[in-house]
Amino acid sequence: MSKDILSSNFFELFDLPVSYGVDLTKIQQCYMELQKQVHPDKFANASDREKSLSMQQTSWINEAKTTLEGPVLRAIYLLKLKGLDITLENETTMDAAFLMQQIEMRERLEGVKNESDPLDILDSMAKEIKISTRGMMDSFASAYDAEQFDDAREWIRKLQFLSKAKKEINTLTAEVEDELMS
Repeated sequence: MSKDILSSNFFELFDLPVSYGVDLTKIQQCYMELQKQVHPDKFANASDREKSLSMQQTSWINEAKTTLEGPVLRAIYLLKLKGLDITLENETTMDAAFLMQQIEMRERLEGVKNESDPLDILDSMAKEIKISTRGMMDSFASAYDAEQFDDAREWIRKLQFLSKAKKEINTLTAEVEDELMS
């Protein structure tokens, strides 16, 4: 292989410009090509050192794909490349209006199973989250491009809230669908 996988940053690995906006199709295509080159199955009869290197490279490629495909992970990684570390477990947004919206959404989610059409409500909430997420992703990209890293960190914190809400909505949707099928 012409480039050293383990010393490439994730953008270099997938031959992408270092930017928040990424081509998800290109990521998938590059991922498949890289996996063809280094997948452990290809090294089944190789030396232990080659097998170990293959495993490390495969792991790095998988981590890169997951990071670049995830809006929050990609944003955190971009800041990391700028030398800024963000640990979401220890940080929360201070935007009181945004936090109130999140509390209200959580309350709606808690009672959604008691509604007459919970799937419709969950679908509507999922659409709201998708629209909000897109706006916040754009805001992060603008702040990042302008090197306004404090603002970029704030957008990441908000995106993290929306990512968790999306997961909760998906989980609740699956639960409601399962209950309806029973």
